[in-house]
Amino acid sequence: MAQFVRAAALPEELSTSDEACPRNVVTALVAKPHEKRPICIDLDGTLVDTDTLIEGLVAIVSGRRSLSDLRGLLTPNRAVLKRRVAELVDCAPETLPYNSALIAYLQERRWEGHRLVLATAADARVANSIADHLGLFDDVISSDGTHNLKGDAKAAALVERFGYKGFDYIGNDRCDLPVWRNAAAIVAVNASSALMREVRAIGIPTTTIATRRPMIKSLLHVMRPHQWSKNLLVFVPMITAHALTDGAAWTAAIALFLSLSATASALYIVNDIFDLTSDRRHPRKRSRPLASGALSLTSAVAAAIVLLVTGMALAWLAGGVLIVLVYATVSLAYSLWFKRYPLLDVFVLAALYTLRVIAGGIVTQHRATMWLMAFSGFTFLSLALVKRAGELLAIGQSVDQQSNSRRGYRPGDGAILQMFGSASAFASAIVLALFVNSSAALQQYRAPEVLSLMVPIVLFWQCRLWLATVRGNMHDDPIVYAMTDWVSWLVAGAILVVMFAAAAGITFP
Repeated sequence: MAQFVRAAALPEELSTSDEACPRNVVTALVAKPHEKRPICIDLDGTLVDTDTLIEGLVAIVSGRRSLSDLRGLLTPNRAVLKRRVAELVDCAPETLPYNSALIAYLQERRWEGHRLVLATAADARVANSIADHLGLFDDVISSDGTHNLKGDAKAAALVERFGYKGFDYIGNDRCDLPVWRNAAAIVAVNASSALMREVRAIGIPTTTIATRRPMIKSLLHVMRPHQWSKNLLVFVPMITAHALTDGAAWTAAIALFLSLSATASALYIVNDIFDLTSDRRHPRKRSRPLASGALSLTSAVAAAIVLLVTGMALAWLAGGVLIVLVYATVSLAYSLWFKRYPLLDVFVLAALYTLRVIAGGIVTQHRATMWLMAFSGFTFLSLALVKRAGELLAIGQSVDQQSNSRRGYRPGDGAILQMFGSASAFASAIVLALFVNSSAALQQYRAPEVLSLMVPIVLFWQCRLWLATVRGNMHDDPIVYAMTDWVSWLVAGAILVVMFAAAAGITFP
C-alpha cells in the first residue's frame, strides 16, 4: 500500500488564495473536474471515533513494558513516535469503534464508482491493518516513520497525487482545513460548530455527518453517578454508633461522601481508559462512552483531572485528605496492576469497600469497631467475588475472549469463585451472630438479642445475590444491582427496623 508522498516546492507564480492552490501545497497542473473524483478519508476521529496514537500510548503505559521501551518514546519527531508505538502495540482493528454512518456512506460511494483512499496521519502499520480489516479502500496514504502526514503535509501529498481540486476529502478536525481548501468537495464528520463556520467560509460543497452524542451525556455516563451509592458506606459508623443527632459528624460525612464520589468518578474514567480493548470485547461494556468512541480520550482525561482536584478539595473540608489519597492510590493501583492477578483483585476490591467504612469513622470521630470491620470485610469479599463470577459467566467459554481477558481468570474458574464467595457470605453471617452475643452489643443496645433477626436476613440477601449471579441475572456490579432490586430495599428496611428495635429495647413476642 502507498506510503507518504514527499511534495516538491510550490512555484512562486501560483496564487495563494483559497480559490487557488496554497503556497505550501504542490501542483503544476490543476486536475480536471470529474464526477467520479477519488474520495480521501481521514482515520482518527473520522473513520474511527478515537485517536489510535493516544490509544497506543495508553496501552503501553498500562501494559508491562520495559524501561527501554518507554525511553524509546522520548522523541520530538511525531512520525517516529507513531512508528515506535505501532511497533509496540497491536491496534486490534477488529475492536475499534468505527463510524458506521460514514462506512455506509463510503460503501454507497464505492458502489457509484468512486475510488476510496485512506489518507491518515497514523502510522502505516496502523493504517494498513485497518484498511485490510475493512476491505474498503483502494489505496492508503499515511505517515511512514519519517514524515508525519498531517495538515499541510497531507494536503501536499494529496494534491501531488490527485491534483488541485482533484479529490474529495472527509475529515473532522481543524488540522484538516489545509486539505479541505484544496479539495473539490468536503465531508465534515462530527465537526464542532466553530470548525463548521471555517469550513463554510471555504466556499465549496460541504456535507456533514453527525453521529456523536452530546458530550455532557457521555461525561455523565462515564462518571457513573449511580455508583456513588457505594460511598453511602461512610455513614455506617455514625449510624451504628447511634450518632444520628451529631451535626458535625453529618457535615463531615456528607463532605467525605462527595469527595469519594468525585474521586471515584475520576478513577472510573482512568479505569475505562486502561480497559479500552477488553471493554470492547465485553457484551455490555463495549457500549460505554470511551469504548464506543462517544467520548474522546482527551476529554476523558481532562474530566478526570477536574474531578480528582474537586475530590481532594472536598476531602480537605472533611478532614480526610490522607484517607482519600490512600483510597485513590489503591484504586489506581488496582486499575493498573492488581486487577490482573486472580484473587488479589477481589481482595483489593473488598478492601476498597471496607476503606469507605473506615474513612467514615475517621472523619465523623465515630470509629468503626473491629466487629463492624470483620463483618464488612467478609461481606464485601463476597460481593467482590459476585462481581468477578458474574463477569466470567458473561464471557462464557470463548477462547478468543479468554485469551484477551486482563483479569487473569479462566472461564473454568467460575465454580471455585462461587465457592469462595458463598463461604465469605456465611462467614459474615457468623461474625454477625457472634457480635449479637458479645459484650459490645450489650453496651450499645438495650435488647441486643433482637439483633439475631439480622443474621438470617443478611444471609438471605447474600444467597439471593449469588443465585441471581449463577442464573446470569447479575449486573456488572452487585451494589448497582441491589439499588434497583426491590427485595434488597425490603431487606435494608428490615435491618433498620431491627436495629431501631434493639436500640430502643423493643422485643418481639
